[in-house]
Amino acid sequence: MSLATALGLPFAPGRSAEVFIDGDLELRFAAQPTTGPQVPHLRDGLYSIASGMGRYRVQDQVTAVASGDVLFAAAHAPQGSEEITEDFTVWVLFFGPEK
Repeated sequence: MSLATALGLPFAPGRSAEVFIDGDLELRFAAQPTTGPQVPHLRDGLYSIASGMGRYRVQDQVTAVASGDVLFAAAHAPQGSEEITEDFTVWVLFFGPEK
């Protein structure tokens, strides 16, 4: 799926849109996600920055991120984005069983 197509997916402000789910694999897309702490997820997740830049916090570690970067957040880890640009978008891949 192209970034242009993903930007056209229906989603509520600050939330991600479902792209694909199959068993223990779930792909989502978020355009301009909510900043600040998020509710920890029940599965491990990979986050691929599609556009824009900002900072991403996992536990107490804050990392500057930009288009092309990939991040990992373990299940139950406190995480969230901060200081993101208006064009910030991210692919989210949850995988494995709930923990």
